[in-house]
Amino acid sequence: MSALAGKVAVVTGASSGLGAAVVRLLSARGARVHGLARDESRLSEVFAEVPQGRWRITDLADPGACADAIADTVAEFGRIDTLVNVAGAHTMRHTATVTDDEWHRDLAVNLNGPFFLSRAALPHLVQTGGNIVNVASTAGTQGQAYSAGYCAAKHGLVGLTRALAVEYAHTAVRVNAVCPGGMLTPQVSNFVAPDGADFDLIMRTASPRGMSKPAEVATLIAFLASDDASAVHGAVYAVDNGRSAD
Repeated sequence: MSALAGKVAVVTGASSGLGAAVVRLLSARGARVHGLARDESRLSEVFAEVPQGRWRITDLADPGACADAIADTVAEFGRIDTLVNVAGAHTMRHTATVTDDEWHRDLAVNLNGPFFLSRAALPHLVQTGGNIVNVASTAGTQGQAYSAGYCAAKHGLVGLTRALAVEYAHTAVRVNAVCPGGMLTPQVSNFVAPDGADFDLIMRTASPRGMSKPAEVATLIAFLASDDASAVHGAVYAVDNGRSAD
């Protein structure tokens, strides 16, 4: 029997890319999945193939919406066993031209949303001995050009992971993070460099082995979300095809 059989998972960014891959894999391994995102049509397409799953349009920048999404999960499924914070947004900009609104948006989805959802989910996860898997980035452990807001948020998400791991060390709750490198997702396919960018600086983040597939990263997330990872707590995993090895 799968280590995820009968589990209830909340997955953000569930409408495409890595989030959709996580939804499909967790479901295939027996979990009931509640997907959160903003694109109704794409969510509907993903969940048409997800037995016992449901989805909800959610603005992760809104703490009330995050609390409602967790409450809705418990009302629908009766419990929460894992929260997977996948949703993220990355727009490269020259730091000197970043507006206040752009800075706040970088933090809103990449850091505030995972915090709001974790805050609401933790009392339920304590009851179930559940876990949180945060999807950070290689930008959460190293600097990247033209990405001040994104790097700050992802470094913050790694810090949030470790802080929660320490705070909940005497419970059964587990909190871990994965840090993907480049992946073949819409975020990458829609990439636009800022005017006058130095591409040598941008390419410093590239792996010589190329980009990962979302399904490859989803496999590690599914492991961390499962009972098979019962001894893994406070870990931060690089999934970047060896980019961080040098």
